[in-house]
Amino acid sequence: MSPATLVSLAAPISGGPGPGLFLRLVVIGSLVGVVLLAWILLRAGRDN
Repeated sequence: MSPATLVSLAAPISGGPGPGLFLRLVVIGSLVGVVLLAWILLRAGRDN
C-alpha cells in the first residue's frame, strides 16, 4: 500500500482531512506494546 492510500483510508476514522487521531492512537499503542514487551523480557531474564 502506498502512503497516500493509507492516509485516505485513515481520514474517515479520524474525522478530519489527515490521519490525525488515528495515527496518534497507532503510535501510542505501538509504544505501549514495546514498553510491555521490554518489561516482560526483562522480568523473564532476571534471576530469582
